[in-house]
Amino acid sequence: MKRIAILVGFSLSLALTLPFGITAQAQNNQPTPQSPSAPADQPLSPPPLAPSDQAAPPSSFVQPAQSDESSSSAYQPPPSDSTPQSPAPAPVTQPDRFDKDHGEIEAFGDYLRFTPTGSTTNYVGVGGLAGFNVHPNLAIEAQMSYDFARNFTTYTTNGVTTTFSTTSVRPLTGLFGPKLQFGTSSPVRAFLTGKVGFIDFSTNTSGGISGGSFNGAVAGVGGSGTHFAVYPGGGIEMFAGWFGLRLEAGDEVYLNNGTYNNLRVAAGPVIRF
Repeated sequence: MKRIAILVGFSLSLALTLPFGITAQAQNNQPTPQSPSAPADQPLSPPPLAPSDQAAPPSSFVQPAQSDESSSSAYQPPPSDSTPQSPAPAPVTQPDRFDKDHGEIEAFGDYLRFTPTGSTTNYVGVGGLAGFNVHPNLAIEAQMSYDFARNFTTYTTNGVTTTFSTTSVRPLTGLFGPKLQFGTSSPVRAFLTGKVGFIDFSTNTSGGISGGSFNGAVAGVGGSGTHFAVYPGGGIEMFAGWFGLRLEAGDEVYLNNGTYNNLRVAAGPVIRF
């Protein structure tokens, strides 16, 4: 009986303790809940950085401040040095009116109204002139003219016989001085001139004119027939390009124990360069 009572008591104790042991083991065997992990085939993303640790964007991509009027337009980055630039247009230069007006040369015919002692003698001749511009309104000129001889017949008498003689007189004039010209930008311009020089009277009593008359007149400059001369005058010039026509008139004054005024007129073609 004693053995039976021990077996019954052991069975009751086992019946009471077995459910609690199974429940505790079941709780110990349950898996601990874990946070979902990323798939193995994807890289882990770094933890987010604080705003102060974030790197600033490159300066070349910083958008400049825009006004309210252009805030709606798309941003355009500044052009790089490699961007081709169109060449600047060449400056347009105006031709200088002085480039083709450095000077002029002229061949002219002249008329000299010679009035030495109240009598009048008309001379005609030819001459040449060369001028060089030192300024568009100022030129320096030199000229020479040779007038053809005129015959003067004189006679002497002793009361019995009368002698006639013919004398040929040839004026040679050389002048040098400035010319002040106006209206140089137009095809027609006026000018004033004042020159000094000489007038030489060569004579020939043979009554004829030889081929060496001009050479003889030039060789005689400085002799007794040479006199100081002053020439104030003026005129106009008309041009069509480099070719033109010159007209002038003045008073050719020479000194020979007095002052003698003589009208001089000249005209001829002129070429400027």
